[in-house]
Parts: sequence; structure tokens; C-alpha cells
Amino acid sequence: QVQLEESGGGLVQAGGSLRLSCLASGTVHSYSISWFRQAPGKGRELAAAIAWSDSRTYYGDSVKGRFTISRDNKDTVYLQMNNLKPDDTAVYYCAATPTRSYFPLLLSEYHYWGQGTQVTVSS
Repeated sequence: QVQLEESGGGLVQAGGSLRLSCLASGTVHSYSISWFRQAPGKGRELAAAIAWSDSRTYYGDSVKGRFTISRDNKDTVYLQMNNLKPDDTAVYYCAATPTRSYFPLLLSEYHYWGQGTQVTVSS
């Protein structure tokens, strides 16, 4: 069992930065933690992911070079978002899936989800 809780969303101007946190409790060490985002009227897409065991990372094309995912040594995964754009406006969710050699894109592969946190980027 894994419980996930996001925080750190808010309103920021284009070009600004935000850091999201995902507090993970339970048996997280055998899981990968991912950040998905869902913009209004669109599907949920994988933005970034990290494998807890070896800190391998994945980034979606739309966030490469601007977002950084990391974790601490205890229970939190971070998403540092720099040079934010209005297109980054979305609800951001963290999700957990058993660690494997790749990071799944299908939502059905993720067993646990947080409640989401809103990020709004104004132009």
C-alpha cells in the first residue's frame, strides 16, 4: 500500500518557477513515482517519473530541460518546474507503479494516485 499527497501548486506568471512535492507513505522503495498532469479538456499525460530504488528518471518532451524530478532519502518526491509557460497550466498528480525497466505511460499501470494540485500559469 502506498499513499500519496501532493502540495505546492499555485498561480505563477509565465517564466516563473514552482516546486511541487509528493509525500509518499507506505512501501515506496519498490515503486516508481510519476508526475502526471491534466490540462482542461485534455487527457492525463506523463510529465516526469523517478524510480525510487536507483533514481532513474524520465521526462516528457514538453517538459525536458525545464522540469527536474528528484527525491529525498525519506519519503518525498519533488518536481521543480522552471520557465513555466501558460501551456503548463494543469492539475498535477503524483502516481505510483511497481518499478520496472521502463516508465509506463498508461494510466492503468499506476496503482496509487494522489488527489492532485492545481498549477496555473498566467501570460
